[in-house]
This record gives sequence, C-alpha cells and structure tokens, in this order.
Amino acid sequence: MTFNFRLSTFLAKIVSYVFHPLFIPTYIFLYLLKQFPYEFAGITEWQLKMKLFSVFWMTAFFPAFAVFLLWRLKFSDSIFLRTQKERIIPYFICMFFYWWMYYLSRTFTDQPSVLKFFYFGIFTATVIGVFINNYIKISLHGIAMGGALAAIILFAFIYHSTTGYSITGILLLTGLVCTARFLVSDHTTLEVYSGVILGIVCQLIGLWFV
Repeated sequence: MTFNFRLSTFLAKIVSYVFHPLFIPTYIFLYLLKQFPYEFAGITEWQLKMKLFSVFWMTAFFPAFAVFLLWRLKFSDSIFLRTQKERIIPYFICMFFYWWMYYLSRTFTDQPSVLKFFYFGIFTATVIGVFINNYIKISLHGIAMGGALAAIILFAFIYHSTTGYSITGILLLTGLVCTARFLVSDHTTLEVYSGVILGIVCQLIGLWFV
C-alpha cells in the first residue's frame, strides 16, 4: 500500500512538472504547428524553430528565471510558490510577458491568427487570477489546463477541423493534471476546479475581445 502511494505520488509529480503552467503556451504553439502546418506556409524550418524558441523564451524561461531570482533574493521561501503571498509577484511577471506576446501577435502575419485570442486569454487569466489569489490559492495548473482545453476546442471550431482525438486527449490530460495536483499539492477541490473554469472562461473572453 505504501509502495503504491509512493509510486502514484512520484508519477503525479512528474505529470505536474511536465505540464507545468509555464510550458502550456509552448505546447499550444507546437500543437498548432503539427495540426495546422499550412498556417505557417512560406516560413523556413529555421524560422519555425526560432519562433518556437521565442515562445518558450518569453512564456517559460523568463518567468521561471524571475521566480528563481525571487527565491535567491529571499522574496520567497521556495521556487514552488506554496503560499498566496509568494505568488503575487510571479503573477505580475507572467502578466507582463503574456501581454507582450499578445501585443506582438497582433502584427504577426506569418503565424496563426488564433494565437491572438489565446495570448489575450492567458493574459486575462493572470489578471483575474491575481485578484482571486487574495481570497483562495487558485490552482495555476488548473488555469493553464483549462485554457489549453478551451483553446484546442475553439481551434477546432475556427478551422472547421475534425480534431476529435485532440479534444479527447486534452480532456484526459486536463483530468490527469488536476488529479495529480490533488495528490501532490494542498489545493482544495474549489481551488483546482475554479482554476479550470477560469482558464476556460478567459479563452472565451479572448475570442470575444480579439
């Protein structure tokens, strides 16, 4: 029994790391690249790699490095941001980079236009998330997976594409990640489910606004 618990906890940690909220924008970009390659027509392979790298650099590396600096400068007790207070500055850091990605995407003509509402959606999620953070420690994983779930479903409608496998896959992944957070974090069901709902709603807001 103890072994099974340790194994499930270990696997839950792996899932939480692999599907960390900071990686989700990069995964979404990769999904668009593989699922709708015609949206990147006329771009060389090198340019595609640089675009992918820039998404990772702006939405994952810089925010993660900022969190690392906050920890080293003693502004937070750990890089895992276990308390609501520790999450405030990282929220604003992500807010800045997500807004910047949305701002840049408005002028891009060599990549999918759907990225505009996706970036605006995740920016909006951080804005609302930092406000909700004053009351409950809303799940960042929940927000990210809810946003990814809504984005992939909306992509299917926008492109009139039969991406049933993709939607099924993201549904299963969302459930898997939420289950993992229940196992290895101190989140309540309210915090995880409200995170998923917020992620979904903000993508709808992004689509409506953009």
